[in-house]
Amino acid sequence: MRRNHEIDYKIYGEELQFVEIELDPEETAIAESGAFMMMEDGIQMETIFGDGSQQQGGGLLGKLFSAGKRVLVGESLFMTAFTNVGPGKKKVSFGAPYTGKILPLDLQQMGGRIIAQKDAFLCAAKGVSIGIEFQRRLGTGIFGGEGFIMERLEGDGMAFVHAGGYVVEKELQAGEILKVDTGCVVAYTGQVDFDIEFIRGVKNWVFGGEGLFFAILRGPGKVWLQSLPISRLAARIIRYGSYNRKEEGSILGGLGNLLDGD
Repeated sequence: MRRNHEIDYKIYGEELQFVEIELDPEETAIAESGAFMMMEDGIQMETIFGDGSQQQGGGLLGKLFSAGKRVLVGESLFMTAFTNVGPGKKKVSFGAPYTGKILPLDLQQMGGRIIAQKDAFLCAAKGVSIGIEFQRRLGTGIFGGEGFIMERLEGDGMAFVHAGGYVVEKELQAGEILKVDTGCVVAYTGQVDFDIEFIRGVKNWVFGGEGLFFAILRGPGKVWLQSLPISRLAARIIRYGSYNRKEEGSILGGLGNLLDGD
């Protein structure tokens, strides 16, 4: 038996996706502020502190503390709850914030705990707790790409996270190691050990363009990796937008780029 609300879902789209959640009467889904796309008549929307899970006990102070922790992982103090108050099944949809993939995670089948990158959470069944996960090792916290703090999703319901580009799932056996770019780690199950390692070789540091560190993921457990971290995408857009290309407003058009090698 699940303690969290049990919801059905369907994911639409390819590069720009949205997830449609079907709610039975009195079932509730929670979502990040700004993720809402559309809903059918009969669903009631309510803004709440934090995630509305039972782990937020302790009165007003406890709720404020629980909601305040979410600010550390880049989320809002408030979330939105969508409850089916009608007699039949109703649907509500949530959209991805940028190009990539929506990843459905059944926490009941994954040991009840998932560690995810900051700002990855999109929506979930009511009862799923969205908290913080501190990196225990100093080096991992400073150089691990996500800092000291990541998101911790706990419960036995469905949760949905979003990542950039294509998302691949890897199953690691006990002791198996996978070396990954630090920005490409989306999420991993609770048993996976996350650490960092220096990239060896001065030439790799200076000319490699891959930074100074690998993320080291050691099994057992599952990991999810993204092909296009939002930080990498943003850096490319900024670099492209700040470059004065000659074909834009130039009499020579594309010939200007040929002359200067672009």
